[in-house]
Amino acid sequence: MHIGRVDLNLYRVLEAIYREGSISRAAQLLNLTQPAVSHALARLREVYEDQLFIRAGKRMMPTPLTHAIIQPVRDALAALQQTLAAPVSFDPATNRKQIVLGMRDIVETVLVPQLVPVLEREAPLTQIASARVARRDMEAELGNGRLDLAFDVLLPVGAAIRHCKLMESRFVVVSRKRHPQLRGGLTLERYLQQRHVVVSSRRSGPTVEDFELSRLGMHREIGMRCQNFFVAWRTVAESNMLLTVPESLTRYSGFDPELKIWPMPTELPDLGVHMYWHDSVEDDPANRWLRNKILALQLGIAV
Repeated sequence: MHIGRVDLNLYRVLEAIYREGSISRAAQLLNLTQPAVSHALARLREVYEDQLFIRAGKRMMPTPLTHAIIQPVRDALAALQQTLAAPVSFDPATNRKQIVLGMRDIVETVLVPQLVPVLEREAPLTQIASARVARRDMEAELGNGRLDLAFDVLLPVGAAIRHCKLMESRFVVVSRKRHPQLRGGLTLERYLQQRHVVVSSRRSGPTVEDFELSRLGMHREIGMRCQNFFVAWRTVAESNMLLTVPESLTRYSGFDPELKIWPMPTELPDLGVHMYWHDSVEDDPANRWLRNKILALQLGIAV
């Protein structure tokens, strides 16, 4: 069949279903109705004389043909998108574009207070917005331009997502200064005997430090989960619970003077945070300027 007889928008639907593994989520991504996406998939099936996706439980699984064509389709869509991006100059001093950064509380606490003064000096009209984005949605949000940059631990990402390490920090333990069980210091035995506060957007499941402890054959008891570090600081200051955090967070968070910082009583890998962006903005002057400014901050690099 000649390409002139195929609606090129159908390939956006193909890529969205492949990315999301779901017709309903693809519809949300494309701002279409679910029947419209199903109809587009039916038309593509006629074109290729192949099912393209097979339902397996709640997921739409690609067929071998879809696996074979998805990268050329993505490359073609990216090339078409580039033709719509007319070369423009970027002047940070006059830029009014809102910058949207996808990040979690731990990165927001360290990064935003240092980035804002840079923007005030060099891009005073620019607005900045921090948004929490589910990891499963990060690639799509970067790809559709809803996020300029994202920040998270090292994640498996597709070929269209670029990333680099932004910060690295060792873990430390936080307690209240007059903790009755720590008068002789924080040993590993005492660490494991106490209850702990964790900061997480999930209701259950191990944190990074829990995962690393389990690899060493250790387990700690979680006494409370909360969603931000201000609550964690205050809880630790008023209780006998402990909090394990990257050291960089204690330097940039308005640390409570009633708290005490202890070295981690066992060896854990440093926590590394990466900056992510979509390949389509690799050479965008505004995005490149922002990436370079953030990299220049040298946030929380372990010593």
